[in-house]
Amino acid sequence: MTFQFLSPKPSSYTNKVDADGDIDMLLKTERENFETKVVTPGEIITHATQYMGGHGTYISPETNQRLSSVAGVVDRVNKLISIRPLHTRYTGEIGDLVIGRITEVSQKRWKVDINSRQDAVLLLSSINLPGGVQRRKTEADELQMRKFFSEGDLLVAEVRETFQDGSFSLHIRSLKYGKLRNGSFVIVPPALVQRCKTHFHTLPCGVNLTLGLNGYIWVSKHTTQTVEELAIYSNENEEIDQENRKAIARVCNSISALSRHFMCINDKMIMLAYEASLNFPVKDLLKLDVMEVITSEVSEKMILLKAGMRR
Repeated sequence: MTFQFLSPKPSSYTNKVDADGDIDMLLKTERENFETKVVTPGEIITHATQYMGGHGTYISPETNQRLSSVAGVVDRVNKLISIRPLHTRYTGEIGDLVIGRITEVSQKRWKVDINSRQDAVLLLSSINLPGGVQRRKTEADELQMRKFFSEGDLLVAEVRETFQDGSFSLHIRSLKYGKLRNGSFVIVPPALVQRCKTHFHTLPCGVNLTLGLNGYIWVSKHTTQTVEELAIYSNENEEIDQENRKAIARVCNSISALSRHFMCINDKMIMLAYEASLNFPVKDLLKLDVMEVITSEVSEKMILLKAGMRR
């Protein structure tokens, strides 16, 4: 049996404009192509010469085109193009929303697994006390640190500071952050999670969605309680009925289908996958052939949506 290795197939670029033409139109066209673009090593990223190359890119000496040197997601900041590898640890920035798991309780701090090369640090001084009180932490607070967070607890936090050794410092000084309950945990490649204005969503199916930029996602039951009414450090889960359990499981499996086929993950894509999954029972959603059907339908809907936006 013989095997034949084919070179990566270049992506098709619609509405191409010559470099000598309207530069703004060219940048707009390229921006649309970069939004959800996953590339393989050797694949053409862009024909335009206006862009600067970042990590994971190089210029072909024969064709003078910019190519990808790794498999990942195209990331564009103004005219700088780089590739975020699919299989890599989280390397974040200040202000990122992340989901983590407590791995250790030590003196005046917790260590948190956030899918990075090292555990992040959450200081006792960087949390809200029960009731949202902000005051100087005392020795009594230090003695009852496990009442706030203990090993294995899941939390959502914000990156407060980054250090030279690659570690992070977190904070949960806002009441919208804190311990996670009443839901299910999903892990995806961090490069697939899109940055947006908010990472807290309430889906039309009655499920709350928290998208961590570190590739950790939390899908939970929707609650009508206000932040002040919630016991933010409670370990007690609320009662979840059968319909909510099915909705949570369907959303989680839809996210897994998008992740397996390396499609971008945001609230809109998840809802498209959720709607496509309604034709199948929840227990069948993790079958490979079902995943293929769901993601194919999502791709078709995205093409139609983009075509409608261009008009």
